[in-house]
Parts: sequence; structure tokens; C-alpha cells
Amino acid sequence: MNPIIRLNNIEYSYPSGQKAIKGINLEIYEGEKIALVGSNGAGKSTLLLMFNGMLKPDKGSVVYREKPVSYSRDALRELRKRVGFVFQNPDHQIIAPTVFQDVAFGPVNLDYSEDEVSRSVSEGLMYVGLSGFERRPPHHLSGGEKKKVAIAGILAMNPAVLVFDEPTSALDPASSESIMELLDELNQEGKTVIISTHDVELAYPWADRVILMNNGKIITCSRPAGAFSDGKVLRDAKLSKPVLLELYDSLFEMGMPESEKLPKSVLDFVHMIENKINPGVNCCEECGSIYLIDADRLGDESLKKYLEGDRIDFVGAMGSYAKKRAENDGVDLNFTYGVIDKCLLKAISGRNSLIITTGGMVKRVTDRVDEFRDESGKFVNVVSHDDFVVMF
Repeated sequence: MNPIIRLNNIEYSYPSGQKAIKGINLEIYEGEKIALVGSNGAGKSTLLLMFNGMLKPDKGSVVYREKPVSYSRDALRELRKRVGFVFQNPDHQIIAPTVFQDVAFGPVNLDYSEDEVSRSVSEGLMYVGLSGFERRPPHHLSGGEKKKVAIAGILAMNPAVLVFDEPTSALDPASSESIMELLDELNQEGKTVIISTHDVELAYPWADRVILMNNGKIITCSRPAGAFSDGKVLRDAKLSKPVLLELYDSLFEMGMPESEKLPKSVLDFVHMIENKINPGVNCCEECGSIYLIDADRLGDESLKKYLEGDRIDFVGAMGSYAKKRAENDGVDLNFTYGVIDKCLLKAISGRNSLIITTGGMVKRVTDRVDEFRDESGKFVNVVSHDDFVVMF
């Protein structure tokens, strides 16, 4: 498979003479979730600015879909339709007096018709959960809402690749979770997502591939478990190990047998410990079930109907529309991020959960549960939307 973006021996120096990028070669494939990880000054943000032509390398080339990037005005205009960039500080990106005008900026400059602009803005805002915000002044919004407006402005142009510089910078934990859930949702819809971050706890469970950087160079490029388990590499990158791997190493040093697979989540860790203590024994006689509701198919029905009785112990929502629907229907959510694994943890304790999601995310739930069944040998039943609706 050909890479969607390829960097060939990229070098770049700032006008001051400081060399920021030093001979980088990199291939990024369609549908990947990539995390560039490094301390401040490692070169992450500078490298990201190469992806859609905001910086031109001094040496080397950037290739998009097998065509070298041209830096003419028209060529860059086309590239930025396909590779969208969201800045670390949304105030650097939001320029219009209303949310509608800001999200419409890209489509208007791409000569969309008036109807196309309205449709693109509506779809972009709906995707990030900000429908109804069109007339609001951006400076009245929270930091997380501003970040979502900036994302909506990029989504309105329907790019294939989304690039985020420190997507959770300066956000509170709830807003950070919301943004990362949105990035997962966008990736599930087929977008290639590239982020920069210095937060190893964020990158480790999220990324398909991690690129560790220091002093303008790539130190390593591998799966997260490989990148974050090598102590020397992490020291060279001026980073620490994720807490789960620190805990795993400590238990290993205390005599716990090595696991075939390094834990990437609390669920993985619980399953690993359980297998070491009681190999082949379930923690409960019967696992709970996970019920699925597709919010796209509910129509005017209230979600509260499906919470009547004592069948459901916990409720989670995946995706901006599903969360908004839960809020509108007055449903309190126990889980809004890492929803599938949290519901699996409850299931192996014998508890039932409901996951509210949308059509594009349903398969992600069933695939993750199937993966867990194969790895653990535990049977967690998934009750589909149609079967759950029939129960009521």
C-alpha cells in the first residue's frame, strides 16, 4: 500500500539559523492514528507544519498521494483541502465574529455555493457536537468549545488527513477526553489522524504508531508498546514511561511472570493480573452484557425508555451526536471516554452496560468485544440495537 504522505530526507532551519528538522524520512498510511511524541523543542510542531505546506523544507521533499507537494498558491490551496491543520491554540485559528462565519471561512474561500457552505457548516458543527452554536461569538466559548469550532472549520472542507498540534493543550480533563473521543470517531470514519503531544499517557493507548522525536530527529518509529518500553530510547527522548508500563515493570521485578502482551489499558492490566492469579478462571460465573443503541435510528423515542427497570447498571456514549442525544434526553452518563473497555470491565464483574453510539461506531464496539473474547476466553454478550429495541 502506498503511503498517503511521505517525507523524504526533510531538513529545515529557522531564519535565526537554528536547525529544527534534521534529515527526517517518514511514511504515513491512510487510516492510521499517528502520535509524534517528544519534549518541548523536539521539533514536533515544525514537522507537523510540513504536512500541509505551511512550512517548506530547505532540503528534501513532501509527497502527498505519490505527488510531490508544489508550493504555488493554487497547489497549496488544493493540498489544504485534503490535509487539514488544527493549531494548538484555537485563538490563532478562529478569526470571525460568529461561529458560523468562522466554520464557513474555508468553504467560502474554496468557492463553495451558498447552499454548499451552509450544508458544510451544519455538518461540521453537528460532528463536533456544536449544532445550534452558529450565532454565538467564539470569544464567549470555553477552551474545549473553541477547539471544536476550529476542528469543525477543518471538517467543513472534508479533508482526508487531520493534523493536530497538542490537541488537549490547556484543556480540563473532561474537555480533553471529549476531544480524544472525537479524534477516535473521525478516524473510525476513515480519516488519517496525526497529533503531536508530550503526554505519553495520552499517546500510549491511543496511537497505532508512535514517533519519538528529540533535537529535530526521529529516535524511533514503532507500535506504542515498542516505543514506550525501551528505557534508553525514552531517556534519549527526555520522556518517562506510561504509568501502566511502570507498574508492569515493577510487578515483573517482584517476580510476576512476563506477559505475552504489554497492557495498553486498565482492562488489559486487570485481565493480565487475573490470569496470573487464577489462570483459566473467570472472575465471575457469568459475565454481564453490553447493550447497544444506535442514536441515528431512534427518531423521536427517548433514550430514557431503554433505562427502565434494573436491566442496565451503567451507561456510556461514544461520539458527539450520541453524547448530545443523551444530554437532550436527560440521561446521565457514567462513561464518555474509553467507553468500550470500561463497559467490558463492568461485564467481567457481572454488570450490564448500555452503549449509546451511532452507526459508524457500532462495528468498533463489536470488533473490540470480539477481540477481548479471543484474548481472554470470556464470553461477553453484545445485544444489538434491533434486539434491544424488541425487548421494549
